[in-house]
Formats: sequence, C-alpha cells, structure tokens
Amino acid sequence: MSFNIVEHAAGKVIEVQLSGKLSKEAYETFLPAIEAKIKEFGKVRMLVVLHDFHGWDAGALWEDLKFDFNHHGDIERLAIVGESKWQQGMSAFCKPFTSAKIEYFDIAKVEEARQWIVADLSS
Repeated sequence: MSFNIVEHAAGKVIEVQLSGKLSKEAYETFLPAIEAKIKEFGKVRMLVVLHDFHGWDAGALWEDLKFDFNHHGDIERLAIVGESKWQQGMSAFCKPFTSAKIEYFDIAKVEEARQWIVADLSS
C-alpha cells in the first residue's frame, strides 16, 4: 500500500494518490491531514487518484465509513480518478454518504479532473 498527499495552491483542495490495498494504518496516517484541512477551510475538495488500487481491508473500510458519516457535509467536490469499471462504480456508491458533487475520471484524464476540482473556487 502506498499513498501520497499532494499540496495544491488552492489550499482547500486535497489530492490523495492511492495504490495497492488501503489498510487501517495507512488510513489513520493520512486522515489527520484531511481533517486539519476541513478544520482550516470548513469545506474542502478532494481529488482521489487510484493507481493499481485493490480496495480496502476491513479496518480501512470501517474507518472510511466513519469518516463519511462524520464529514457528510464537509466535502463540496470529490473527483475520483481510476483505471477500472469497479472504481468508476465507487463514485456512484459514495453518493449517499456525502453531499459532495462527485465526478469520475479515467486515469488518462487526470489533468481534466484537476481542472474540475478547482473550477469555480473562490479564495
């Protein structure tokens, strides 16, 4: 499992790059960075780039569901960039758990996703 959080000039944008299988330990490592952005900006935008991603282990899935419940209204846009149909299906699966506007982008359109996530941002 590897993950990377990319800083954006637009401070309220969080880009998380994930590969492998997300573990509870990895989730607990990057979750504080996301929660700090939410505390600082109120509402944030997330860009999640999945490369060779194999899902979550049970502990990470539970942490993800708790995060979604606790931060239902804190994410205003969510872009999911992936490589497969099941990852595209994740964007539909996420909708009941967030008030965010959600879009899925194929990995070949990662730059388009980056443009969408910052569109209409007022500083």
